[in-house]
Amino acid sequence: MKSKLVSLFERREARVGIVGLGYVGLPLAVAFAEAGFEVVGVDVSAVKVESLNRGQSYVEDVADEEIRPLVENGRLQATTDYAALANVHAISICVPTPLRKTKDPDISYIIDATERIAALGGRGKLIVLESTTYPGTTEEVILPRLAANGHQVGQDFFLAFSPERIDPGRKDYTLRNTPKVIGGITPACLEVALALYGTIVEKPVPVSSTATAEMVKLLENTFRAVNIALVNEVALMCDKLGLNVWEVVEAAATKPYGFMPFYPGPGLGGHCIPIDPHYLSWKLRTLNYKARFIELASEVNSQMPEYVVSKVADALNEERKAINGSKILVLGVAYKPNVGDVRESPALDIMHLLQQRGAQLSYHDPYVPYLQEEGIDMPSVELTADLLTMSDCVVVVTNHASYDWGFVAQYARLVVDTRNAMKGVTGNGRVVWL
Repeated sequence: MKSKLVSLFERREARVGIVGLGYVGLPLAVAFAEAGFEVVGVDVSAVKVESLNRGQSYVEDVADEEIRPLVENGRLQATTDYAALANVHAISICVPTPLRKTKDPDISYIIDATERIAALGGRGKLIVLESTTYPGTTEEVILPRLAANGHQVGQDFFLAFSPERIDPGRKDYTLRNTPKVIGGITPACLEVALALYGTIVEKPVPVSSTATAEMVKLLENTFRAVNIALVNEVALMCDKLGLNVWEVVEAAATKPYGFMPFYPGPGLGGHCIPIDPHYLSWKLRTLNYKARFIELASEVNSQMPEYVVSKVADALNEERKAINGSKILVLGVAYKPNVGDVRESPALDIMHLLQQRGAQLSYHDPYVPYLQEEGIDMPSVELTADLLTMSDCVVVVTNHASYDWGFVAQYARLVVDTRNAMKGVTGNGRVVWL
């Protein structure tokens, strides 16, 4: 069975299934189809399925021009029916793994996908989990369900974990040239998974187990969360000391060794950094161990939106104004520059806090034409000279590259800049930095 699958993968004659066609699954499906495989994607969203089968993308990093020829020549198709996976040779599971309100992992999507795959019969298939989760999930949750019918892992079917490393909006590192970590339940599972992913990535990185691969992903994102929390706290310290945190970080970054620059901001956003470390923290709590760095980092980062609002309040107070009744314009609501993704965006918390304090709120974001999240329901307004002039305060939350900061500086009377976007820009108003 192993030799058969490896041969099918190497000859690009295998059929590949992708479960979950979002930010992770769709680029993966396109990559396999472009490599010559016949790919079928399964998603619960009929809207996504219909869009994909029309050759239209709903993910910013995947262009219609990439999808259309693959759909037209039959290399790529989508469905809501898991039965389409009955005759594939490999399945990559790319479903969401959110946190519950209690910050416990919600792996219900993984369990549902696994049980549906098991019901079809896993014999003769490679199954790979890509969804971020806690160490032990692949072996403790997925394996028993796939082996329940008596099939032997490493002989009858093959199981691996390979964490996604998608960074939305990034152009220099793509799925192909980003090294891909892969861990198998058995050596045979690892060999089969390496054969598959070696067709679409330049550098597969094998590790000793699925739990190791799961831990690698959590370390990557915990590293970022902790270091961002550190520099956010340094920003609070610099504010107390009357120092410019941006100048401090940039000067420290000139050291050619022993320092990696991270930059402060209004809080964490996206589908990974604010969430993934809590998977590790939860797992360690089950082992009676407190992940102190993770919990402290979360505390610091989660307080940044309140700190931004306090800066807005102080800045307006110096103008003899209160937040209550002031016209406040938020520039950028996406969680990072040059994308339209608002998942976990700190802008949402900042806007909620400003509304609670009576602000007359508006926002502009070239990537988010309408914002309907967590009780906020409003369109992006046109960014004009009149709008900037009439605003009592402009809050820079996301520094999209398309913004003309000179234009903002020329007409805005007061700017609270959380991203150092106004560095070196002169204007007629006053700028307050984070």
